[in-house]
Amino acid sequence: MYKIAVAGTGYVGLVAGVCFAEVGHQVTCVDIDEKKVELMKKGISPIYEADLEGLMQKNYAEGRLNYTTDYKTTYKEADTIFIGVGTPEQADGSANLTYIATVARQIAETIERNCLVVVKSTVPVGTNDKVEQFIKDFLVNDVKVEVASNPEFLAQGTAVYDTLHAARVIIGTESKWAEEMLMKIYEPFNLPIVSVSRRSAEMIKYASNDFLALKISYMNDIANLCELVGADIQDVARGMSYDERIGRKFLNAGIGYGGSCFPKDTKALEYLAKQNSYELRTVKAAVDVNKDQKTMLYKKASRRLITFNDLKVAVLGLTFKPGTDDLREAPSLENIPLLLKQGAKIYAYDPVGIDNFKKRFPEGKGGQGTIKYVDSIEEALKGANVCFIFTEWNEIKAITPKKYKKFMRTPLVYDGRNIYNIKEMREAGVEYYSIGRPCAKFYKAVSKVTVTNN
Repeated sequence: MYKIAVAGTGYVGLVAGVCFAEVGHQVTCVDIDEKKVELMKKGISPIYEADLEGLMQKNYAEGRLNYTTDYKTTYKEADTIFIGVGTPEQADGSANLTYIATVARQIAETIERNCLVVVKSTVPVGTNDKVEQFIKDFLVNDVKVEVASNPEFLAQGTAVYDTLHAARVIIGTESKWAEEMLMKIYEPFNLPIVSVSRRSAEMIKYASNDFLALKISYMNDIANLCELVGADIQDVARGMSYDERIGRKFLNAGIGYGGSCFPKDTKALEYLAKQNSYELRTVKAAVDVNKDQKTMLYKKASRRLITFNDLKVAVLGLTFKPGTDDLREAPSLENIPLLLKQGAKIYAYDPVGIDNFKKRFPEGKGGQGTIKYVDSIEEALKGANVCFIFTEWNEIKAITPKKYKKFMRTPLVYDGRNIYNIKEMREAGVEYYSIGRPCAKFYKAVSKVTVTNN
């Protein structure tokens, strides 16, 4: 078993560190935030992720997992150092590599033994070549150091499971020494390992994420056309799913993809292509479709209503997907400012995302409207004129169509995740709009008056 240091305790670093400890390695996670480190030592995770806290507590108690701000001692004693810090998107779509560079320099000035540095963070193709040279430029001691690429493929909400039961592990190395060490580190996971060059590994990460983003945007584009021609996107997706060449996953239409990966990675790959005088037209189309898709419900409701001013608007779901408290690129961030600007009185519910959302939109007045956070779906719906569903949490899916009719002043529902059966909503007396499907719309009967000329 190896002595592993992990730089960064976000989704990538913390999950990786905990899972390495779970299979038997000696792991120390490094973070600059002392308060965060103390919380983690108490078994409290800084991120909401299923099963993570339990494994943190177990492996810390058993002595395989530790947390520290002392990177000098940790890096000096490590056999290998995994870098899992953020690479946030910049205004032009490129990746900000500042955090990577900071860790790389700390490593160069600290290590006293031969060391393999492994970058798990998502970085543009060719970055790991630069990281290796950067470390060697600042190297203090006469030791051997190499950099390998080991991109992550976890999904928020299922990150621990995705790491321990991955479909494959991608490693990108430039020497037999680095390849063999990574192979041994991952041997206890008992997973398929694909060994390629560093640049190929970097590209596999982007190509995989961007392909899935393409698939989502394609289905959303088809869904919009389905509405115009009278087809049902769920029927279309079901028919497509039996084709093994297409597969069953990522066929659900909705109001776009969000999170920390797809939006950032599509823009980063598009930027990389431009830097090499090439246009990735398919990726550009996916980005454009996704941008428009996020406000699709708001546009539909705007055509139906005269105004949102002084209306009670129930918002169900704030995070970009269920199972996480992450708000990055969430549709709620696009739609709520539009509603507030129009003077809406928003009552927002989310089982775990409210605290993070409050940091961006404090309770009270916002623009012309107001926002209030509530602890129950019923409280959000009570007396509401319109309801928007942005996240398919199980708590929201459990609400029956009859409850919308019972609690809302006007049972008008805009569902961005196609949660409900159209027939059941219609039978419950709910005016219901979703994505790529017929609406359950009601018209009051008007008696005909026949006028005859005598």
